Amino acid sequence: MKSKLVECIPNFSEGRRPEVVEAIVQAIKATPCVLLLDYSSDVDHNRSVVTFAGEPVFVAEAAFAAIKVASQLIDLNQHTGTHPRLGATDVVPFVPLDNVTLDECVQLANELGKRVGDELNIPVYLYEAAATRPEHVRLENVRRGEFEWLKENIGTDPDRVPDYGPTSVGRAGATIIGARNPLVAFNVYLTTDDVALARRIARQIRASSGGFPHVKALGMLVDGKAQVSMNFTNPAETPLLPVIETIRQEAARSKVEIHHSELIGLIPQTVLFDVASQYLQLDNFHVEQVLEYRLHQVAQQKSILE
Repeated sequence: MKSKLVECIPNFSEGRRPEVVEAIVQAIKATPCVLLLDYSSDVDHNRSVVTFAGEPVFVAEAAFAAIKVASQLIDLNQHTGTHPRLGATDVVPFVPLDNVTLDECVQLANELGKRVGDELNIPVYLYEAAATRPEHVRLENVRRGEFEWLKENIGTDPDRVPDYGPTSVGRAGATIIGARNPLVAFNVYLTTDDVALARRIARQIRASSGGFPHVKALGMLVDGKAQVSMNFTNPAETPLLPVIETIRQEAARSKVEIHHSELIGLIPQTVLFDVASQYLQLDNFHVEQVLEYRLHQVAQQKSILE
C-alpha cells in the first residue's frame, strides 16, 4: 500500500527572536516520521513560515506540538509587524501531496482544530476547503480586523464565533486552520520606499479587486523598500510571469523598477518550468526536456523494473 503524504505550512507571528523560532522548529523535528523541509523568518513582517511533510497522523501531531510551543512563547499583546495576523500560530494549512485527497486534509484540519480548542483553549477558525461558512473560505476575511479587533469583539459578534474553542481570546490569539491545494508565496521589492505605490499595484493585480484570478496581494514596507506581497493560490491557472510583468510595467509608470524578488517557502518545480518556458518563449516545451527531471524519471522506472 502506498504511503500517504501531507504537507503542512504553519505561519507563526514571530520573526525577531531566533530562539523562539528555533523552539517551535524543534517541536516539529522532535515528532517522529515528519520531514522538516524549510523554514524562514522576516523581521519586518515579524513572521516565520515552516514547511514539513509526512504521514497525516504524524503531521497533525507535529502541528499541534508547534502550536502549543508558540502559544507559550508568543504574546500577541506585545506583537507588532507589517503582516496581518490573528494569532501566535496564525494559519495552519494542510496540503495533499501524494495519495491523499483534499477531503482528507479537511478532516485533518477539523481534528486538529478541535484538539487545539479543547486542549490549548485557543479559538480556531476553519478556512479554505475546510471552511464551515462561505465567508471564511478566503483567509483575508477570517483575519480581518486582526488580533486587536478580535480580542474586543469575539464574545459579542455572532459572525466571529469560532469553529472550535472558546469565545474569548488570550495572549496566543486565535488560530486559523484549513486545507488547500499548493500555492506559491512570492514577494516583489521595488526601488522605492513609496508604500502607496506598492498598495496601488497590489490592488490592481489581486483577484478581489478585479485583477488576476487566484492572486492575493498586499503592499507594504519591508527592509526600507516598497514590497508587493503575493500568494498565487492556483499557479497552474494563473502563472507568475504575467503578474510579475504587470508589476514591472505599473512600477515603470512611476519611474520605479523591480529591485529583486523573494520566494517564501517552497515552490513546485512545474511552476519554475512554466516561468522559464514563457520567458524564453519555448515552443512545445515539456518537462521531460529538463535533464535532472528526466534522469530522476528514468531512475525510478529502472528501480520498478528491478
